[in-house]
Amino acid sequence: MFNEPLGFIGVGNIGNPMALNLIRAGHKVHVFDLEEARMANLIELGANPLESVSDIAKNCPIIITSLPGPKEINEVITGSDGILENAAPETIHIDLSTNLPSEAVRLAKVCEAVGITLLDAPVSGGVPRAIDGTLAVMVGGPQVAYEKCYPIFEAIGDHIFHMGDSGNGALVKLINNLVSISARQTVVEALALANGAGLDPARALEVMQTGSANRQILGGAEKIFKEDYDNPTFALRLARKDLGLALQVGIESEIPTPMASSAYENLTRALTDGYGDSSSDSAFSIYKKN
Repeated sequence: MFNEPLGFIGVGNIGNPMALNLIRAGHKVHVFDLEEARMANLIELGANPLESVSDIAKNCPIIITSLPGPKEINEVITGSDGILENAAPETIHIDLSTNLPSEAVRLAKVCEAVGITLLDAPVSGGVPRAIDGTLAVMVGGPQVAYEKCYPIFEAIGDHIFHMGDSGNGALVKLINNLVSISARQTVVEALALANGAGLDPARALEVMQTGSANRQILGGAEKIFKEDYDNPTFALRLARKDLGLALQVGIESEIPTPMASSAYENLTRALTDGYGDSSSDSAFSIYKKN
């Protein structure tokens, strides 16, 4: 628990429940948001509203931000009313927003030059897990600052990872989203294909939820980076063949299948490189070579 108040900037859809969980954990919290109405429930529970970013920066040795994106993050840090101009040396800034890794690194260096430590600490899990306090928190930045701020992370999440250097929190958040978004688009594409080919998508989903599709996205994923491709249960050439058949159904049904087409291209490259009898995961080796 911190004796000094925490400053929380940006209490919108996901920031609000995170700030709420900090209050419930017993932390003293100062809040600021451009939309005053967003602060109302937090004020009722004891949060102290301040009138600007600079007020937060001047009064809080630990500042937390939850903002829409890189533009807003940069403005809050480097703007005339921002953290750089108003925070004292030794301030720690925890940015829970999703940022570009290169921007997180750049801003960490800018902050370091004036004695401020910036931790890029994006979260994953969405609003429901923000409400429950069960977010995944991915932190990049100095170990000492991470350890000091651990009680904050513990109040908002139950899976907390220190990823090392500045920018790595932002990077792993984007990697996580690449998987989740691409996988979701594959599901969307599969259901569209079922519908276009005359099958009830609900029935297709029922099968997928009990079949290999339900476990295939991440099942055995550790074998990918170990490049353990031998003795596959389903060889790459067979995966490519089946995917080619799915593409053909899409052509016949006039349903676009861009995600499957991209995956087919990856498998084709691996097949050409001699991985036909290996696991379909061996496409990873092709990426490493190029």
